[in-house]
Amino acid sequence: MGRIGQRVCERLKAFDVKMIYYDYYHLSTVEEHVLGTRYVILDQLVEQSDIITINAPLTPQTDGLFNRDLLFRMKKGAYLVNCARGRIVDTLSLVEALEKGHLAGYAGDVWYPEPAPRDHPWRRMPNQAMVPHYSGTTLEAQRRYADGTKDCLVRFFGGRPIERDYLIVDHGKVVSPSYSYAFKTK
Repeated sequence: MGRIGQRVCERLKAFDVKMIYYDYYHLSTVEEHVLGTRYVILDQLVEQSDIITINAPLTPQTDGLFNRDLLFRMKKGAYLVNCARGRIVDTLSLVEALEKGHLAGYAGDVWYPEPAPRDHPWRRMPNQAMVPHYSGTTLEAQRRYADGTKDCLVRFFGGRPIERDYLIVDHGKVVSPSYSYAFKTK
């Protein structure tokens, strides 16, 4: 329930839908109330949700999180939307869940690998709505990158510490929680 997850909640709140979330880090009760959401454990999330939207960074904990077991524990007929990272969802297990009719559909703008090859199995699976990954190319994203980079440089050259939200590695260790990209390679 980082910056993007919170923005999703802000937009969905107007539609008066029941929203629950799972994250390794909990929001405060006040933040949950403002966003109209409630924390649940992962098992409850997959068993109760008609639609799950993934808005998490790729970390060692999320890499392959939506594996065969988790996908088939999802509510039958549920939809999965992934606008985070392709590697969070196991490629072949997703295809199986859709082909067997366990999931009603999958949508996303993220692939693994990216760019996706012509023979990527997600291109042929049923009930999918896949588009190229373009979030980093929006004007808003470009402005955020530029502002963040400028802030880091100004602080560094001014002898001040870099904002914790911008740190990926600090004193040789990956910052936790790191809402950045994954460091694990396959």
